[in-house]
Amino acid sequence: MDTINHTGIRYTVFHLLGIPGLEDQHMWISIPFFISYVTALLGNSLLIFIIITRPSLHGPMYLFLCMLAGADLVLSTTTVPQALAIFWFHAGEISLDRSITQVFFILSTYICESGTLLVMAFDRYIAICYPLRYTTILTNSLIGKIGVTIILRSCSTIFPIIFLLKRLTFCRTNIIPHTACEHIGLAKYACNDIQVNVWYGFSVLMAAVVLDVVLIFISYMRILHSIFHLPTQDARHKALNTCGSHVCVIILFYGPGIFSALTHRFGCHILPHIHVLLVNVCILAPPVLNPIIYGIKTKQIRDQVTYNLFPKIT
Repeated sequence: MDTINHTGIRYTVFHLLGIPGLEDQHMWISIPFFISYVTALLGNSLLIFIIITRPSLHGPMYLFLCMLAGADLVLSTTTVPQALAIFWFHAGEISLDRSITQVFFILSTYICESGTLLVMAFDRYIAICYPLRYTTILTNSLIGKIGVTIILRSCSTIFPIIFLLKRLTFCRTNIIPHTACEHIGLAKYACNDIQVNVWYGFSVLMAAVVLDVVLIFISYMRILHSIFHLPTQDARHKALNTCGSHVCVIILFYGPGIFSALTHRFGCHILPHIHVLLVNVCILAPPVLNPIIYGIKTKQIRDQVTYNLFPKIT
């Protein structure tokens, strides 16, 4: 399981503890985790099914929403089953290669979702600022290229982290007080210098997520400028309503993530179990709530969900 080299012990297997300090409450904590995961699976799968099977929903906005739902499924499935295995069966053992794989999928999916939110903001910008050219600009060909670009950007940005982690020798401890593996959370147990990991992780955050947030903000400034120049109150209200779901999802995605990052960097006195719970909220909240938000605020999706669930009533 563990191998010995000239520097001493080199851990190749780690043990995830779950939520540190709350081990005796794991069975109770697993209940909201399980309910949230099932909700995320059903909600996002239903959303993808409806969008794929209904030709009327093959427009740009819905195709981007389908991409977002797919990213939510991958993000939640990468982490929650592992957490439930720890809570239910104390199965926290995880190999180094599996840990690095989990880190890769968590980070790449997060960046993929961030990129999807950016193109959804671009979609709303085109729809409101250039409504007559909407279908000619956002063609299916362009949407396909955007989707491939988002995936390639996500994977190529995070791919170097695999090698940055593989080069490390883990000899401090193999006990990780968490439900999942994080990049720096794993690297800090190495005996090597991890400054490259720290700075690369920071660069990824700045180059990908922060840049996406800035571009989304610029898009919505342009959108708001166009909305307030519309001739009637009804037109302004309709335009704002089309952006409402997306704004809610943006806040839900970036809000907890920024708060968690700040507590991780500067919250020295925050208890470990609080940080772990915040990380899990960041991972679970968007997949659970995104389908609900779009289902409630988007009439076309709401009608299709009602038709699929209650066909006799409709």
